[in-house]
Amino acid sequence: MDAFSSSFCPKFHPHTSKLILSPPTSSQTHLFCISAVNVEERPKRTTSQNHNSPSTSTINTETSVLRDHSKKPVSTKRRSSVRSLVTDAPSFTSTIFNTFDNFVNTFIDPPTRPSVDPKHVLATNFAPVDEFPPTKCTVVEGELPESMNGAYIRNGPNPQYLPRGPYHLFDGDGMLHSLLISNGQATFCSRYVQTYKYKVEHKHGSPVFPNVFSGFNGLTASAARGAITAARVLSGQYNPINGIGVANTSLAFFSKKLFALGESDLPYEIKVTPNGEILTVGRTDFDGKLFMSMTAHPKVDPKTEEAFAFRYGPVPPFLTFFRFDSSGVKQADVPIFSMTRPAFLHDFAITKRYAIFTEIQIGMNPMEMIFGNGSPVGADPSAVSKIGVIPRYAKDESEMKWIDVPGFNIIHAINAWEEGEDEIVLIAPNILSVEHTLERMELVHALMEKVRINLKTGMVSRQPLSARNLDFGVINQSFTGRKSKFVYAGIGDPMPKISGVVKLDVSEGQEHKDCTVGCRIFGPGCYGGEPFYVAREPNNPDTDEDDGYVVTYVHDENKGESKFLVMNAKSPTLDIVAAVKLPGRVPYGFHGIFVKESQLQKL
Repeated sequence: MDAFSSSFCPKFHPHTSKLILSPPTSSQTHLFCISAVNVEERPKRTTSQNHNSPSTSTINTETSVLRDHSKKPVSTKRRSSVRSLVTDAPSFTSTIFNTFDNFVNTFIDPPTRPSVDPKHVLATNFAPVDEFPPTKCTVVEGELPESMNGAYIRNGPNPQYLPRGPYHLFDGDGMLHSLLISNGQATFCSRYVQTYKYKVEHKHGSPVFPNVFSGFNGLTASAARGAITAARVLSGQYNPINGIGVANTSLAFFSKKLFALGESDLPYEIKVTPNGEILTVGRTDFDGKLFMSMTAHPKVDPKTEEAFAFRYGPVPPFLTFFRFDSSGVKQADVPIFSMTRPAFLHDFAITKRYAIFTEIQIGMNPMEMIFGNGSPVGADPSAVSKIGVIPRYAKDESEMKWIDVPGFNIIHAINAWEEGEDEIVLIAPNILSVEHTLERMELVHALMEKVRINLKTGMVSRQPLSARNLDFGVINQSFTGRKSKFVYAGIGDPMPKISGVVKLDVSEGQEHKDCTVGCRIFGPGCYGGEPFYVAREPNNPDTDEDDGYVVTYVHDENKGESKFLVMNAKSPTLDIVAAVKLPGRVPYGFHGIFVKESQLQKL
């Protein structure tokens, strides 16, 4: 995959269990490189956690999984805030299971496809990093706005241990990269989300849980890994009831709490301390009312402070809709049995009265997984995409309405609103090359569309807003579920690398006209992630919708440096207001959030 290619040539040595990546040439000595990575071992750590006053501990990194050879050496003493975790020496049982794992990964299902080959997936700035303690940063350009007090936190996959076999980008352990901003000063911190999976594997010193997106390819491999997984559970290595998710996808603030999210598990509550430390409070089931899993993209109504969410799965009901009231109390589930197949339902949208779902051509793919050596999630070209609309306070699915929309395949929904009594407008990037979504992400092209849905007639009209490859779109969060004018989206070059940000005016939109009204390209060899909009005066209802800033992390692959950029949202060129040089590398990731200082103080 071109997106995962690197300037160094990887070689895997199975007898040493190390991933050896050739160092760059002498003219590139300033670049990040991996000289040797131990696949299974992890340095022993003894750390402690106190929510009010994080203690300081020492982490031995002499045999660190990752070494970042930059101009400045990485400190070997890092302050941690995790619960007491001690990496045990591998037990006899673990050694036996690991031996079987290695046999399957070497002889039955080796990582032959680029999309699941760790040497490709974890190349360049997709390579994992170790945790980084709260560290003061330098503003190298401009000044951080006086009004920008709070924390920008970005989530993404960062495997605790480099995998022994097939690995997909979506399978990595969640790591949060936070920049706490206060009075023009910035403090950076990177910490793992302390999921049940992370803690179990940390204790055992090696991977224990199977990879969801890459661990079950073909009947023989699925049976073999399934047997090993069952044996691990029966031997007491872990209990899947406690969660199997990685919490690597996004973050959300609702019910007066901050959560790290991944759609295969429950939310994990997170705190950011005044000194910039990131704490994992724990897995949350909302007083036992939430079970199994929840979307990584809940929608929060800024007017009512309610949060709307869903879960989906491989057995009926394939979709279940629910909400949390303004006090954070989960309301009753609304199972949607009219969804006829297990589609890949990653995101949705809300309006004042409705919730909008999509049944796309990507879905659970058990036959291909078992007989075709493919992913458990894949495309079905014969399926007809649908849009489903349900009143957001529905007690059951009796009012659910499905409308066929051939060729409409969205992974992310940016916003939706109502116009008149019967019409809904949806803004979302449509995946044109849906068959490449998981296997060849560098071939994916997402066309931003404005979709009008007439609930009375069932008619749907679609209008492209830009010819660019755009995804990871965001709006001013104050307009969630209401008519908004501007969208800020990342330019895929190719996906999932983001080469710049565009600003679209979606308010009117004329046919055959590009709606771009602002753009910034990061520069040669520089790539970022999802942009996020931060209002200059978040509590002022009379301010302009675009009176604020667009922020993101950007990595310079030529210099091996990462920065935090603050851009003027009103400027046609999204002028840089401030740039903060980060003390640690930030790998390319997924979704982020900006949490105001007043909200952080209440966590």
